[in-house]
Amino acid sequence: MRLRPNARILIRCPDQPGIVAAVSGFLAHWQANILTSQQHSTDPEGGYFFMRMVFDAGAIEEADRQRFEAAFAREVATPFAMDYSIKWPGPGPRMAIMVSKADHALLELLWRWRNGELLGSVELVVSNHEKARDVTQSFGVPFHCLPVTPDTKTEQETELSHLLASAEVDLLILARYMQVLSPAFVQRWHGRVVNIHHSFLPAFVGADPYRQAYERGVKLIGATAHFVTDELDAGPIIAQDVRPVSHREGVPALKRLGRELERSVLARAVEAVLDDAVMVHENRTVVFDR
Repeated sequence: MRLRPNARILIRCPDQPGIVAAVSGFLAHWQANILTSQQHSTDPEGGYFFMRMVFDAGAIEEADRQRFEAAFAREVATPFAMDYSIKWPGPGPRMAIMVSKADHALLELLWRWRNGELLGSVELVVSNHEKARDVTQSFGVPFHCLPVTPDTKTEQETELSHLLASAEVDLLILARYMQVLSPAFVQRWHGRVVNIHHSFLPAFVGADPYRQAYERGVKLIGATAHFVTDELDAGPIIAQDVRPVSHREGVPALKRLGRELERSVLARAVEAVLDDAVMVHENRTVVFDR
């Protein structure tokens, strides 16, 4: 498990002069050395300001962190009407991964996690099929099979909620989980569920989109990772990628390329979320470099 090596402050607030100076001055007062700082403004006149600042918290004792946070709220956050979070060095988010039969995106995440490329920990994998049990357990991760039908959806999500609560999960990743989560479940997990899908939507919906794309003669295929909202596959986009194709690629080749894109795009999105580099504004995201 990779730990968060440094502290981070993420800020969203109405844009106005003096924000960067106030934050950096506050950190200087606490002898906290700024390592990286990135900002974005939607509009300097009446827009919103976003900032991700990484700093060395070595000079701030753990016993002083509450005092630091209270002072920041009083001296900086309140005057600038900030929506903010402070992340201290240490363990990262606790993840759960959901999957159905296709396991390519799951395997990519488990491999990167085992190799220390993902901040935080994978606490469990949940599936509505048994197919991924052996490979999940080979990584030392608990596996839970929760079959679901239209008649048992409510009961299945109740059991799922209990599993996630017991494992104190912070982030839920849908790695080709081919079931639609209920609006009530999505609302409880608002901003904490990441999904991956092919980028043929909304042109080719339903079964076998790659065959539909082949028959239409598409020249680009892609994948999109996004936060889950009540509107299917329409949440804020975190990461995307495309690959050019030609008439030479048949349906099997398109599917293979699609799986490659889904693996890499989902992993890139999850890495950004785990590294506190993604901020949501309305139905868009600000994704900072790391």
